[in-house]
Amino acid sequence: MRITLLVVCFLLFVSCYNVERNCSDFKTGTFEFTYVIDGVEKTGTFVRTETMNIDYYDNKVDSAAVRWINDCEFIQKSMHPKSMAEEKAIHFKILTTTKDTYTFEYQLAVKDQYKKPRIEKGTAKKIN
Repeated sequence: MRITLLVVCFLLFVSCYNVERNCSDFKTGTFEFTYVIDGVEKTGTFVRTETMNIDYYDNKVDSAAVRWINDCEFIQKSMHPKSMAEEKAIHFKILTTTKDTYTFEYQLAVKDQYKKPRIEKGTAKKIN
């Protein structure tokens, strides 16, 4: 009986923990992120406004339209796609935030009924 009471108290304590999500702090600004291509880790930068995202990576510049669903989720669609894959919109969801970073996950906005959804995670750091 005593063990059951301890387990219940522990579960109540753990269930009260909330992940910090101050998503509105990350809607706009200049951010830095790392990514891996062919086993090589690289750093990229992007600038996001309320309606646009401009990526700077590998001496390239790419822009995308941004449409916010709520404070923590948005849809991003390339403004100048160079392939069929780039034409597809991507759904981003901010999972957690700290003072200057946020962790997010992203996947295709429109689900392909014949493929298992591919969900990726990343972290971005606000630098301005």
